[in-house]
Amino acid sequence: MISVADLVREKPLKGNYFAPSAYVQGDFELGLLETRLGSRLIALPEVFLQGVYEGLNEELGQASGLVLYNCGKWWGKSFYRRFLQEVSEYYETPLAQMEMVEFLSCLKQCWKTHGWGVIEFNFDYYSQGFIVVNTVNSPFAQAAPQGEGFACQPEAGILTSFFSQLTGEDLLALQTSCESMGASANYFIIGLNERMKSAKAWLEEGHDHEMVINLLCSGSSEA
Repeated sequence: MISVADLVREKPLKGNYFAPSAYVQGDFELGLLETRLGSRLIALPEVFLQGVYEGLNEELGQASGLVLYNCGKWWGKSFYRRFLQEVSEYYETPLAQMEMVEFLSCLKQCWKTHGWGVIEFNFDYYSQGFIVVNTVNSPFAQAAPQGEGFACQPEAGILTSFFSQLTGEDLLALQTSCESMGASANYFIIGLNERMKSAKAWLEEGHDHEMVINLLCSGSSEA
């Protein structure tokens, strides 16, 4: 029988580190936002994001997507380092040794708390070398011009950097559907950069998400 003394000596169970009420702190009247460790946070109003999309489209045209993707990659590198530090310290476990369920739970809550919408992961294609990610209520898709093409390049860049650093592989997160185009969710396929080259061509030919993932998993070299 477990004694009360044994229970007291046990380490207390850790709660949800990224719970908004605990994670986001600061002086709201002064407009100062910080994490629970004191790292600064920045709020990006929708009108600001709309201005970013409109300004880049006007100045760069089709190249604006590449700029947003590279911004996401840079952002993703910092995001991964902070996530690694905060989660490892709080749960007293190296990220590489965390249970997959616990890791994904932290990442999903972190994504939501940062205001990036809701993110889910599908590992049905993991044995073929791919992970499917979908997000809903993306602020990037909502702020972008509607009906003018995939708009979540910042998210694609973040996912590319995050999972490349996590795995030590050269990965690419390719967006295959977008809320700004009327889809119910934003879908991304994560795989080795070299293997994703064909997927880009299939998207340009007009194939949808299901067709692209099926072609990738079948190893097809032509649509």
